[in-house]
Amino acid sequence: MGTTSDAQRSLAVVWEAIAEQFPDAPAHIQGERAYTWSQFDQRADGIARTLLDAKASQSDRVAQYLRNSPEYLEVSHAALKLGIPAVNSNYRYKGDELRYLWDDADVTSVVFHGAFTETVQGLRARLPRVRAWIHVDDGTHDCPRWAIPYEQAAAAATGRTTGPWGRSGEDLFLLYTGGTTGLPKGVMWRTTDFLEQTNDVSRPHYDIDDLAGSVRRTLREPGWSHISASPYMHGSGLFGAFMTMHEAGCVVSLAGTGFDAAELLRTIDAHGVASLAISGEVFAGRILAAFDAEPGRFEGASVRHVLNSGGMLSEAAKRGLLTHWPDARILDGFSSTEGFGIGWSLATQGDIPPTGLFSPGPNTRLLDESGAPVTAGSGAVGRLSVHNRLPVGYYKDPEKSARTFYAIDGVRSSVPGDNALLLPDGRIQLLGRDSLCITSGGEKIFTEEVESVMLDHEAVADALVVGVPDPVWGQVVSAVVNLRDGRTATAADLIAHVKERLAGYKAPRLIAFVDLVPRGPNGKADYQAARVLAEAARSGPATA
Repeated sequence: MGTTSDAQRSLAVVWEAIAEQFPDAPAHIQGERAYTWSQFDQRADGIARTLLDAKASQSDRVAQYLRNSPEYLEVSHAALKLGIPAVNSNYRYKGDELRYLWDDADVTSVVFHGAFTETVQGLRARLPRVRAWIHVDDGTHDCPRWAIPYEQAAAAATGRTTGPWGRSGEDLFLLYTGGTTGLPKGVMWRTTDFLEQTNDVSRPHYDIDDLAGSVRRTLREPGWSHISASPYMHGSGLFGAFMTMHEAGCVVSLAGTGFDAAELLRTIDAHGVASLAISGEVFAGRILAAFDAEPGRFEGASVRHVLNSGGMLSEAAKRGLLTHWPDARILDGFSSTEGFGIGWSLATQGDIPPTGLFSPGPNTRLLDESGAPVTAGSGAVGRLSVHNRLPVGYYKDPEKSARTFYAIDGVRSSVPGDNALLLPDGRIQLLGRDSLCITSGGEKIFTEEVESVMLDHEAVADALVVGVPDPVWGQVVSAVVNLRDGRTATAADLIAHVKERLAGYKAPRLIAFVDLVPRGPNGKADYQAARVLAEAARSGPATA
């Protein structure tokens, strides 16, 4: 039996071993395009070889300005092969936002879909550090003269590629997150920690001390097929794909440029997809609407596992999804980029837990202001912390790192700023982040506590809660709501619904009804836009 050296503690080793064991098994599918595991590995070698120009160093970073696609995952693999970070880039960002992100991340190469050519063209002169631009043909723009065609790059290697500096378990895996407020910040993971985190939550658990050998001994057949409906550019979508690849499964990417629930359901049936990643009500609502629009068209019999992360799911949404996917389990995961595994909630057709309640992970603690553990059932608001495998910190921001990652009772912990209650049965009730806390009349109101109650109203499709400035109260609780098709409810109805379950001061005083609650493509709440809509509703009808 071999021993995995520090240089081999990487997901790249797992994927290279899978490519050797199941070379002809499907790895990635998008529309009419399909790649086997050997092709995936070889194409990633080609991208890695292209990135290794004369000036290449271990300080390089490659930006992924890409929609969900096989290329996104190939670039991820190429970066891991070289031991350099791949930088996830929000494809909704405009020029100045991208310039900030790529400058902050010290990006030296950019891989971009053709649809983004004009934006990239406008940034080239403002990013002198970038040496290579690689164009992925999506049928929209021809490859410009200043860029390298992706297919040329993918064919550049003649064998397995690594950087001349070698790999190390200390290499950075970088995930940029915009959070709910503020500028994007890079969360730094060591590749060995990210490997072990993936290994812990995936179905096969390999021996980290003999990684390649353990893959060969453990896997007897390829794994299941998976679709991340949420974007790979965000952690929840990417992690769902990585978990599937960890077991030699096949990741299916939707072909459309936006989320089309009917396309998702067609693709699930076409490929027998067993696993799905979504992000909250914005995805669940559209999936249920697609089922309702064409009764009997979609089967979904293959679905066994639904991973939800990045946005809460109401009881009604879970019940609706499990009606169509009766053999599935919905795992509602509560995590952050700064610390995985804070809590989870498991729903099956016969057991659907209340919205916003989670079982804490084994490394999760709820602490009061003095740092002491909160007593179950005390009603005291505590702050969630998680320990064990954690990020190194925020990229190039030691001050912010020190505020989030610090020792508690001698144990290094991550404290992202989430508040919760510890219920008598040991579950945690999520309340919301410090940055979103509303202070009204001297009382603190946490947004997600109110949102979870509003989402359980039968007429509500989606809701966000924000604080709007008020000369008397300081702030007033306000909600931005869109209703389910065919359902009606007044502001008074929704306010009364909240007051049935929460203290009266937590109920919204103002409700703006909109056609669409503002969220990003990953389902993450856009609280700044919601606040604008809520303030506009004071003087007239709000519009999305």
